[in-house]
Amino acid sequence: MKYIVSAAVFSAALVAGAAGARADGDPEAGKQVFKKCHACHNVGEGAKNAVGPELNGIVGRKAGIAEGYNYSDANKGSGITWDAATLKEYLKDPKAKVPGTKMIFPGLPNEKDADNVIAYLATFGPDGKTK
Repeated sequence: MKYIVSAAVFSAALVAGAAGARADGDPEAGKQVFKKCHACHNVGEGAKNAVGPELNGIVGRKAGIAEGYNYSDANKGSGITWDAATLKEYLKDPKAKVPGTKMIFPGLPNEKDADNVIAYLATFGPDGKTK
């Protein structure tokens, strides 16, 4: 019973986190902004690692765990779980948030762009299907 309650609480927290991400941004606008990210990252059904890891289910996922992607030690050892606030910091200036990251993207200085991309990413579950 304890495990069922814990799983339910964890699931509710993930859903709340994803819903919070959507509330701050517009997924449709984020889809357009994501074009800046698509050169390195993929999302959706059949997404694969490229220059960067696939980002399905990124909201609520621990950093450095996409299967088959060779992360920097800095990213693997960051201890980060990607919630909306942490993603926003990272998207603004990846090298400031995770010194030593391999990500060469200069960042999204426009806060609304970051909110919109996070809202877009939050629409994808770990399997790449939209929620």
